[in-house]
Amino acid sequence: MSADPTASREVPKEKRFKVWRQTRPFWAGLLTLLGGVPIAYLPYGDMRLGNMTLAMATTAGAGALIIGVLLITLGLTMWFQPIVRVFAGVAAIVLALVSIPVSNFGGLVIGFMLSMIGGAMSIAWAPAPPVEEAVDTEDDAEPEAPAEAGAVLTAGLPEQRGPEHHATHKTFDANGGRNSAG
Repeated sequence: MSADPTASREVPKEKRFKVWRQTRPFWAGLLTLLGGVPIAYLPYGDMRLGNMTLAMATTAGAGALIIGVLLITLGLTMWFQPIVRVFAGVAAIVLALVSIPVSNFGGLVIGFMLSMIGGAMSIAWAPAPPVEEAVDTEDDAEPEAPAEAGAVLTAGLPEQRGPEHHATHKTFDANGGRNSAG
């Protein structure tokens, strides 16, 4: 149950992953997912130095495991349900902050930083505006691309005058009121 299809059937197979990756906060999900791994693993991991075993176990091992699994789940949620990216980003940031006292300084700060950056990227990500495809009804019709391209580029700008209407020192209203110094 995804909000949008994972890959378009019209896209060639070699470009499907690129299209899928560009329609969701891919890097945010990846960083959040990778941040959850050290947070969940380090309280249970051992390191052997010769005959000596160094255990990173904490009393809150179950809490660290829960935080790590939730961060991995949030990373996957960012990938497969991009509509909830803001919630997932905020939850990832909160869990990363909670992991500092619970899970060995947030997975030795590595998991904490990856989860914080991934959550922030998820909140900041916005989907690209949909591309409108022009449908030609007649083969003899002239293309309207230059007129539409100019309209798209100047959509947020005030009306521009041609080179014959230059602002002079005697005009009261030049370029939409920008030079009103009379």
